[in-house]
Amino acid sequence: QVQLVESGGGLVQPGESLRLSCVASGLTYGYSRYKMEWYRQTPGKERELVASLAVAGGSANYAPSVKGRFAISRDNAKNTVYLDMNNLNSDDTAVYYCKAQNRNVLSIRHWGQGTQVTVSS
Repeated sequence: QVQLVESGGGLVQPGESLRLSCVASGLTYGYSRYKMEWYRQTPGKERELVASLAVAGGSANYAPSVKGRFAISRDNAKNTVYLDMNNLNSDDTAVYYCKAQNRNVLSIRHWGQGTQVTVSS
């Protein structure tokens, strides 16, 4: 059974930082064969891609709104992807989800349950 479990969300003030983690288990073909992504969603809006990383140490892609403030990384030995979020503002308030996308079989994708990030003074 595949599980993606996010953690690290919470309530922070503007300008502060958070680190989100997502631990994967049960992935068919192994964790390293998956592109890992972070999305976020607010009520009434579509889920938005925040950051993606295909391979450890490879090039990451970011949404323009978070580029320069967020950093995605992964530790394949721990089956974990991270999202370091700095200089947070109220627009970053959302539920954050991680997604595992098989790089070769595009129909194979898995989502976590989400973790709430709230930025408020």
